[in-house]
Amino acid sequence: MNALVLNGALKDDRSIETVNRLIEKMLIEKGYEVESILLHEKKIGECLGCFGCWIKTPGICVIDDYGRTLTENIINSDVVIYLTSVVFGGYSSELKKAIDRVIPLLLPFFKKVNGEVHHKERYKRYPKVIVLGIMEDEDYDMKETFNSLIKRNSLNWYNSFSGGTVQNNLEEDMKYQIEDKLRAMEVSVC
Repeated sequence: MNALVLNGALKDDRSIETVNRLIEKMLIEKGYEVESILLHEKKIGECLGCFGCWIKTPGICVIDDYGRTLTENIINSDVVIYLTSVVFGGYSSELKKAIDRVIPLLLPFFKKVNGEVHHKERYKRYPKVIVLGIMEDEDYDMKETFNSLIKRNSLNWYNSFSGGTVQNNLEEDMKYQIEDKLRAMEVSVC
């Protein structure tokens, strides 16, 4: 089994290095092959919103950069972990840019899901997605906004995202918080 960690840290942000390292260690101990990608080190352009990935080059973004490799790595993973600082209740700009570029993993057609309109799946299988938002300080409103974002995003992937916020504090405390989030997605860490 393989796991992909998408580290959305900004260029000078070192606040989530410890969490990234802990995740890698826990998954490797359980037999996962782990690849971590520090997104700000990759050339990933912003989505043009042109829908070329649906019409001109189905399933492949028209922008020829790391975004193409990213979508391939995601769909071929068993587990994908979004790792980000929580910014105004959302993802970091680096992670958001990457998430916007994985739209080729869906089809341009629509279907109703629980009374809502969503894109149809392009593939039969999608990876489990775990989202870990790192917060320096406890902020209930930002935490609730972030958890709502995770829930809404999960509807477009046809599987449940798992995760939530992790308080950036003592390493041992963070380890327990991360284990809890991984366990919720049935990723064995015990």
